[in-house]
Amino acid sequence: MNEHTQDPTVAPPTSGNPTGWQQGRGVSNGWEHGTLRRAVIHGVRLYNSGEFHESHDCFESEWYNYGSGTVESAFAHGMVQVAAGAYKHFDFENNDGMRSLFETALQYLHGVPDDYYGVDVLNVRTTLTNALEDATALDGWTITLDGSQPTAGNVDYEYAKRLE
Repeated sequence: MNEHTQDPTVAPPTSGNPTGWQQGRGVSNGWEHGTLRRAVIHGVRLYNSGEFHESHDCFESEWYNYGSGTVESAFAHGMVQVAAGAYKHFDFENNDGMRSLFETALQYLHGVPDDYYGVDVLNVRTTLTNALEDATALDGWTITLDGSQPTAGNVDYEYAKRLE
């Protein structure tokens, strides 16, 4: 754990035992990288609310905390591509751009544990793969975090605003 990725204000997962969390680890309430969990929470909620640009920003800001070749970097970079691809699809009706970004996301997410920092990465990979063939696979799809599909509230929008 790096000191700059600690965040003692981040709560434990609401369900499950995701990769990155370990009960009893004192720093960051059990999270190996508390700032990554914080970005995941806000990024997923914003994505699920259709705020793809803001979701992208949450994952991008955290991606820079990790060196190339780390699982943390691959995960964050992959999620940046997921949000950017959804932005291309929904906001610009650019499915070629979406497919390109999703292909890259799948490369980054390959090898990331299926339940990483609470995100159901297996479901993300499956949905992206399906969307490469049929973009309507994204219609109504949300990212699962800790077994649910949370949406954004004021705290998430305020977090994203601070990243600007």
